[in-house]
Amino acid sequence: MRMEDLDRPRVVAGSAEGILSDLRWLGLDWDEGGHAGGPFPPYQQSERMAWYAAAFGKLRTAGLVYPCFCSRKDIQSAASAPQAPGDEVFYPGTCRDLARAEVERRIASGAPPAWRFRVDPAGVVPFIDRVRGCYEAESGSIGDFVVRRADGVPAYQLAVVVDDIAMNITEVVRGEDLLASTVRQLLLYASFGAAPPEFAHVPLLLGGDGVRLSKRHRGVTLRDFRDAGQSAEAIVGRLAHRHGLRETDAPIAARELIEGFDLARLST
Repeated sequence: MRMEDLDRPRVVAGSAEGILSDLRWLGLDWDEGGHAGGPFPPYQQSERMAWYAAAFGKLRTAGLVYPCFCSRKDIQSAASAPQAPGDEVFYPGTCRDLARAEVERRIASGAPPAWRFRVDPAGVVPFIDRVRGCYEAESGSIGDFVVRRADGVPAYQLAVVVDDIAMNITEVVRGEDLLASTVRQLLLYASFGAAPPEFAHVPLLLGGDGVRLSKRHRGVTLRDFRDAGQSAEAIVGRLAHRHGLRETDAPIAARELIEGFDLARLST
């Protein structure tokens, strides 16, 4: 159980305990992290800043990152590639080859830069996904991505790779909306000389508008269902059925799905 709480201004007081409470209620537990402790503390990203700073320093020393002074508005107006919903805006490389004198001038003028990972525009990143099979992406399709924000906060892509390496993570199961993030993260694993974990990207439950469930869909959170009197077993049963793990949507406890579980059975 790792809390990814780097964006401190957006952290709502009590939200972490709320998440843990909802997961316990649903029947999901964990052997490491959170109150369980473990061999690789701390398990809150906000307490791991020294690890991220050291990793960023390695990237900078190796010449794998460069400063970027573009605002999000600048990038959106200049980007030429269409974006998938929820994905990062494609960066066209505006600051990629700025002269050192220009970089120093902008920093001296009070404009702190973000730092982007320098992606090979002609590269190809292949990997085997345990749900989708062989997957391959042209690295140039994702653009140079941020590893440290202008306010000095490490970006998600860097932090999660540093943590996974430090915590000996061997398997990652997550939503298929993060496929593009996996490509970015594989490039970072390679830059640190670390073996990546195995990945499995599972289908998302969508709203009536065909978009992944989020805050804009009212009444669909675990807490909403819980407060409405639905049982955890009923929710697990419906989700297991939709994912192809059971023939019916009859209620079942999460623990009862462990025996015989196989990622190959998941509906794609």
